[in-house]
Amino acid sequence: TQKMEPITCRAAVAWGPKLPLSIEDVIVDPPKAGEVRVRVIANALCHTDIYTLDGHDPEGLFPCILGHEAGAVVIDVGPGVTSLNVGDHVIPAYTPECREACCIFCASPKTNLCPKIRSTQGRGVMPDGTSRFRSKKTGETIYHFMGCSTFSEVTVLAEISCAKISKEAPLEKVCLLGCGIATGWGAVWNTCKVEAGASVAVFGLGAVGLAVVQAAQIAGARAIYAIDMNSGKFDAARALGATDCINPSELPEGQSTVQALVAKTTWGVDYTFDCTGNTQVMRSALEAAHRGWGVSCVIGVAAAGKEIATRPFQLVTGRTWKGTAFGGWKSRSQVPQLVRRVMSGELPIGRYITHTYDGLEGTQEAIDALHSGQCLRAVVQYLPPPPPQTAGGGTSDLPP
Repeated sequence: TQKMEPITCRAAVAWGPKLPLSIEDVIVDPPKAGEVRVRVIANALCHTDIYTLDGHDPEGLFPCILGHEAGAVVIDVGPGVTSLNVGDHVIPAYTPECREACCIFCASPKTNLCPKIRSTQGRGVMPDGTSRFRSKKTGETIYHFMGCSTFSEVTVLAEISCAKISKEAPLEKVCLLGCGIATGWGAVWNTCKVEAGASVAVFGLGAVGLAVVQAAQIAGARAIYAIDMNSGKFDAARALGATDCINPSELPEGQSTVQALVAKTTWGVDYTFDCTGNTQVMRSALEAAHRGWGVSCVIGVAAAGKEIATRPFQLVTGRTWKGTAFGGWKSRSQVPQLVRRVMSGELPIGRYITHTYDGLEGTQEAIDALHSGQCLRAVVQYLPPPPPQTAGGGTSDLPP
């Protein structure tokens, strides 16, 4: 086999919290055992990237290459890799799935939280404890982020962090399934198992919150309350299935969001979802849940050091507080299924992409767009995607 060499490419490097990203040359070393090197075709910006860049992430390490919601093509395969080949299309997964017989987490239908590479991923390195990135200019080691680091034209991933998908899927669209949209759907369908006829309240109408609205509508919820301080988001929420929209800042003086929801429902809402990362909102979501059986799910990631609080009486009187990571999806097994459902038209995702940019330089613009509050998902396309392959080997004409 031909010896793999380091590759020089461009990346958007975060040298420190709150600093603008630096577009510069980096050296990407070859994949080691159990790893693949991929070319990133498109990357969607997620609030978790910004949250780390702004210095709120307790695991944030600098310098690093951020990015974790992407579509990529395998260009090199390390020793021992059996499930991927050069040319395969993948969605990087920050929640891996090792599928080893001894992994009680992968074996359990109750969770997707495979811990196989968790400790090294949290330290910004690959499973062997080292980084594959260094600055071309200074030689300094650059850390990985969430096991993905897709703000780089080329990155290295663990095999167990790659969801292999159909080559017909448009990577510049299905990259959204690497985090936010899939998380919102899974919170409804996997974590809470919302049933037809239930009532649902969604706090925070970013891309994740709107995906919760969409999933609740598909699940057959009879009432979907969409809550946000920005009334400009309500049209999108209604289009995806929201039946009522509430702006807490426009409620009558002295009335809280919890009181408004209880007034509409008598005893509260069957399922509530926090998509804000604000611990006060998490409390409100729990306390708006139905007496006796209400379930409240935390999706938003809180800033470092934040804690949640409520009176124990809220739980004693029948409410359940739970959380979800990546919507409970087992990444390698289930993301390809989601991609198929998107491609069939069953799960439309086009309306989530509100901004698009070409080239790595667009990453900073995409961050600015996400900060503006007018953006759901900004997709940065690094390279033109390869022509989609049909089963016969020719290219297919997919609808745009």
